[in-house]
Amino acid sequence: MSSVAVETRMTNPLDVEKEEKLDKLGDLVDKMDNVKISTVVETIEAPVKHPLQNAWTLWFYKNDKSRSWDENQKAIITVDTVEDFWSLYNHIEVASKLPSGSDYSLFKQGIFPDWEDKRNQSGGRWMINLDKRQRSQLDDYWLEILFFLIGEHADQHAHQVNGAVVNVRAKGDKLGVWLADSSQPDSILRIGKMLKERLGIDPGERIGFNIHAEEKSAGKASSSKKKQFYV
Repeated sequence: MSSVAVETRMTNPLDVEKEEKLDKLGDLVDKMDNVKISTVVETIEAPVKHPLQNAWTLWFYKNDKSRSWDENQKAIITVDTVEDFWSLYNHIEVASKLPSGSDYSLFKQGIFPDWEDKRNQSGGRWMINLDKRQRSQLDDYWLEILFFLIGEHADQHAHQVNGAVVNVRAKGDKLGVWLADSSQPDSILRIGKMLKERLGIDPGERIGFNIHAEEKSAGKASSSKKKQFYV
């Protein structure tokens, strides 16, 4: 028998099949080595927010007689973009719906809404008084004042504006815009005129500016004695 015949008889068909499979696997590996796999990362851009020039903190005062004045004053949230301001405003109760004796305050971050805060001590406030029949105007007035603050609409006098407070009271509501320095009459009067125009207050109606130190020393004295400027 020839050596070729012997060799043919001794070849195992299973071994041949296995070898063919290995060859095919090797070809596949070679092909995959030449394939460039690119991962496409889809970038989802976050919504663009519009920053405010200053960050502002909203405070809420609840008239709980079992607590001190300071304890009743609670910081709610600080906002530093236009979008965050609107999100806040749209999720809180409007001022006219607050319980009597409550306050909202919006102040530059770091300023406590009190005369004793070091950034308020030398200042004062423009006061707008509304009798109970004018409650329907309260929310519009308050929103316009908030715009005046966060939009820095006092222009070159904006550094003077520390914050604002709305006092909700049964006998009549009050709105106050707090300024930092009561020794700058030109700045004070300019801001007062801006506020009066922005709120659409009748030209024949006057609003007054109180100096914190004078109010504190006057105590229960007549409010007419405490007002230092009028527009």
